[in-house]
Parts: sequence; C-alpha cells; structure tokens
Amino acid sequence: MTKLSIRHTTTYRYRYPIALGPHRLTLRPREGRELLLVSHDVVSWPDAKMSWATDVFANAVATARFAEPTDCLKIDSKAVVDLTSAAWPVFDIAASAITYPFSYGEHEWKDLGGLREVQYPDPSNLFQQWVRAFVRSGSTDTLSLLKDLSGGVSNEITYQSREAEGTQSPLETLAVRSGSCRDFAVLFAEAARLLGFGARIVSGYLFNPNQMLFGSRDSGTTHAWVDVFLPGAGWITFDPTSRSMGGANLIPVAVVRDIAHAVPISGGFTGAANAFVSMDVAVEVSEL
Repeated sequence: MTKLSIRHTTTYRYRYPIALGPHRLTLRPREGRELLLVSHDVVSWPDAKMSWATDVFANAVATARFAEPTDCLKIDSKAVVDLTSAAWPVFDIAASAITYPFSYGEHEWKDLGGLREVQYPDPSNLFQQWVRAFVRSGSTDTLSLLKDLSGGVSNEITYQSREAEGTQSPLETLAVRSGSCRDFAVLFAEAARLLGFGARIVSGYLFNPNQMLFGSRDSGTTHAWVDVFLPGAGWITFDPTSRSMGGANLIPVAVVRDIAHAVPISGGFTGAANAFVSMDVAVEVSEL
C-alpha cells in the first residue's frame, strides 16, 4: 500500500474585478477496489458555496457558486489516498473473451452503450487501416492485442507536453505523430472501440517518484489514460503514454466517454472581454 498526498492548485487572474459564474469541479479522487480516499478538501478564494452531486459515471462533481466580484480566483484541492494497485497485475479474463474476436454478453453489450461507439469521422479509412494492422490474424490473444495496440501508440507517437486547450482527433495525432497524454488516451480509446471493445477515458494524476515515466517531469502531474472492459476481469487500465498496464502510479478522478467531459475545472465569468489575464496550475503528488 502506498499513501499519497495530492495537491492541485489552480489560479485565475483578471485585469478588473469580474462576476464569476458557477464553476464545475471534478477534483475528488475516485474510490475503488485499488484506491481508498482517506481525506479530501476543496477551498476557494473568494469563498464559494459548494454543492456536490454524482454524475452518470459515478464521478463526484462539485458546483461552486460565488457571491462577490474578484480579480483573482484560486481553487485548492488537497487529498490523501491509499493506493493498493499491483505493479504487475494478473487479470482473470473469462474463457469466452481470452481470444479476439469475442462477443460481449447481451447485458454487457447494452450496458457499455456509448463506450463501444467510435466518436471521430474517418472518411478515408486511414485510421481504420492503422488500427486493423495490429490484428495479426483472424484469431488472436485478446490481452496481447490490447498490449500491442497500447505499445503501438507510444512507439509511433512522440510524447509532447501541450499547454493549449483541447484534444487532437485520432487522425490529427497520426498526422503530426506527436501528442500529449490526453491525445494518446483518445487515440487508444478510439482504436479499442473500433475493434469492438468497450473503453472509457480516465483523468486523474500520475505519481512519478523517480521521474522515469513519460507524462511528467516532476513527481506528479495531471494525467489521462484508458480503461478497457473485458468479461471476467472487468475494467483493465492501459496507459499508452507511460507504456504501462494496470493502475500502479495512477490516481483516477473521473471516468468519461468523451475527453471533453474530463476537465478538472470549468466555468465562466461576466465582465470585460479582455479581463482574463492568466491561468496557472500547480500539482504536487508525494508519498507520505
């Protein structure tokens, strides 16, 4: 078991006092079999009234409402978690799904719903051709196929930290042959869905104490990866950016169908069009 402290601070600065609209906060680590949330606290300056809800994917989402104008907004999230994920996990995949292609059970097929559906247009079938090249024959080992697919993303695409908002489409990433962790996650998830797998995108934090993993120059940072559903084993984590499988070193916060829904903080303001000056994000992940 590894006990980790996570601090995620976001600061917005404005030229003039502005009125803040409601802000959506997805910052609370997601509890599960491999993660115990010991404590979590979110504070803001100026002070906000926080109301909590659970979204369709069982993510904890807070809405912050502010009463007073300000020229600076700071949101500070602090959490302590116990991470128990194994470094070299063994997955008990059902016999029916060990070999690809396989069919999900009727209930699994229905429940996975949109997590099975590709999201990006591929008019020239270039993306489909790239994905199908990983299927070596008409029948292949399922887990090996997913490992090859994840490895193919990291081997063929150069990791590049990108501060700009938004995410590249799979075709854009293949064209420029570089991307951030969220671009890697979208590419892998779309490829898995194209092959018929149920896949969800996960946002959270990467713990990188030795700074040996791709995706972070420091001991920790925000990060994105993918879970793929296999009968028997359930959700299996693949991180094509750091070339890993399983949840070791990963602290999930939210699971989503579309990467656009995984933004940690979103909201708006009422004021002059040129009021916004800057946004600064600081993330610290350390072992206790």
